Amino acid sequence: MSATTITTWTLGLTLGLMIFLFIFRIVLTWYPQVDLNRFPFNVIAWPTEPFLVITRKIVPPIGGVDITPIIWVGIFSLLREFLLGQQGLLRMISGV
Repeated sequence: MSATTITTWTLGLTLGLMIFLFIFRIVLTWYPQVDLNRFPFNVIAWPTEPFLVITRKIVPPIGGVDITPIIWVGIFSLLREFLLGQQGLLRMISGV
């Protein structure tokens, strides 16, 4: 297995996991009574919260709705497609 293949696989897994966590975080916003500091919800909140804190400073809640998880799903999806998609940079570099 080449280094490019390992990098591509690891990056794809990481970006896919982050997209999944942010989608799950969006679902959790529908249930405000959920305590994000308790297991299993802290497993979702812990890796996503640093991204959301930064974005909330730039994009405040609109009408009481926090849209920052949606923004991050878009960013990670775009990044994944840009790097690993059918015509992504890493795919073109590796020649696959």
